[in-house]
Amino acid sequence: MKERRIAVALATFAFSALALVSCSKTKTAESNGTFKFGKINIPGKDGSLCDSPTYVAYEKGFFAEEGFDVTLISADTETRKIGLNNGTIPIVNGDFQFFPSIEEGVHVKVVDGLHNGCIKFVVRPDSDIRTVQDLKGKKIGVDEIGGTPHQVSSLWLEQAGISALQKDGEVIFLPFSDGNLELLALYNGELDVAAMWDPLGSVAEKEGKVKVIFDLSTDPAFKDKYCCFLYASSKLLQEKPDEIAALLRAYRKAQNWISSNPEETVNIIISGKYSQIEDKDLAIQLIKSYEYPSTADRASGKQSVEGDVKYFVQALYDIGYLKSDPDSFAKDIFASVDVEKL
Repeated sequence: MKERRIAVALATFAFSALALVSCSKTKTAESNGTFKFGKINIPGKDGSLCDSPTYVAYEKGFFAEEGFDVTLISADTETRKIGLNNGTIPIVNGDFQFFPSIEEGVHVKVVDGLHNGCIKFVVRPDSDIRTVQDLKGKKIGVDEIGGTPHQVSSLWLEQAGISALQKDGEVIFLPFSDGNLELLALYNGELDVAAMWDPLGSVAEKEGKVKVIFDLSTDPAFKDKYCCFLYASSKLLQEKPDEIAALLRAYRKAQNWISSNPEETVNIIISGKYSQIEDKDLAIQLIKSYEYPSTADRASGKQSVEGDVKYFVQALYDIGYLKSDPDSFAKDIFASVDVEKL
């Protein structure tokens, strides 16, 4: 009996040692460059709920499967533009905020669609602001000037005949790098409207602290269209197209997984503290509303990335935010990537 216990102990020790060696070898091998494409940085710490494909591709190992040792970083709009230009950031999530910048010389291309809708404009419950026409002369909070909530606000205002240009003084945009501070400013009367990424606006709405006057996923001008695209560095598209194709495969794996697993997606987001939300039911509801495209959706042609690019190019041209011919510009900024290319 004693000999048997010793044998079992030795076997257990040997198995544990083997496992440790195996883990050690794997870790060492990865650090020595086993990843086909090596180390890259991808912006993925902005706290937005809708950037779930980035979180899921990272946590589920889809980036690693496609050959990338990814570090998720924080990066504002200007940092993203610089990184895309020089190739140190290969790909980012963003809406039509980049279109005017591309016209001005930022070297990026739209390579895919990411999801539909993720921004809400909220006001205090007692506010008399109900429509876009009520925004004239008001103070609007955004995360940053030039960022997505700012650009969405600008298009909504301009289409209603209200200038969104600061110099015209018809509205005032105030940037808040922290969404919680933006909400606090709204509650205190320092702002009239808060244009916000999910989930903060939706959480505040459910708690009865605000009311929503604009929802990107349901507004007629934006509904059923990709609000956010994937932008790739033009430099890398030319020099390393295989890397961009591999990144798109990782993102598409994540989108397909999210569309089938919204509950598990929320668990990943909450446990990883990727976004400020603890209400799982609300988070699941929001994730579903973004309509991440599944493999079947893509095969059916449910949405057209190129078509949505053209739509927003035309919209920005119509309000004077773009000067280039819409048809030519839309074709120029979109790049069709063969994701099967190895």
